Amino acid sequence: MSRDEVRRVDAWAIEEIGVPGVVLMENAGRSCAELIQQKLAHQAEARVCLFCGTGNNGGDGFVIARHLLNAGLRARTVLCGAREKVRSDARINLEILERLGHPVELLDPGTDQPAVRVQTFAGDADVVVDALFGTGLHGEVQQEHRRLLEAIDGLAKPVLAVDIPSGLDCDTGRPLGAAVRAAWTVTFVAMKKGFLAWPEARHYTGEVYVAPIGIQPRPQP
Repeated sequence: MSRDEVRRVDAWAIEEIGVPGVVLMENAGRSCAELIQQKLAHQAEARVCLFCGTGNNGGDGFVIARHLLNAGLRARTVLCGAREKVRSDARINLEILERLGHPVELLDPGTDQPAVRVQTFAGDADVVVDALFGTGLHGEVQQEHRRLLEAIDGLAKPVLAVDIPSGLDCDTGRPLGAAVRAAWTVTFVAMKKGFLAWPEARHYTGEVYVAPIGIQPRPQP
């Protein structure tokens, strides 16, 4: 799917079929959490650090954190941006996580030193979750966020990207100035066109897993 097709599928599921967006987010996040559990199944006291943006990709991250905690894993959740920018379905999942007593830590890419802060948060993690930017990202990544993506890459740890590696263009598969290099990408509903449009995109996506979100559009005749 292209960026526009992703938007149309979301709109169709929510507005025409009537599946609430928060349900789609729950299904998406649970799929990611299940893969992480598989990857860490044989590792005692595994630790996961989740870097979450303020949009729906970050909302998926909050769902992932909850499911990992429910499964007994150690999860550290970092919100990269202002809390007041988190709205709608993502806000619901952020508040659920907090009401369960799980602290959500803050990182401001504009004022903090991303390289230092990212190392502090994720230095002991076995897996890092990239839930910063989704398929809707277009245009060059701003400098403050570029430093954040580079800092995550600098950890040299396996990264699971939620839907698409942050900074990668959904349609072209090319980095928008900077992009996370993931070991695994759990993408929703269908492969994204960019994953196949540029051969080098595989160095950013790693292994790609297509996960359902509870409803599948039927192909047009």
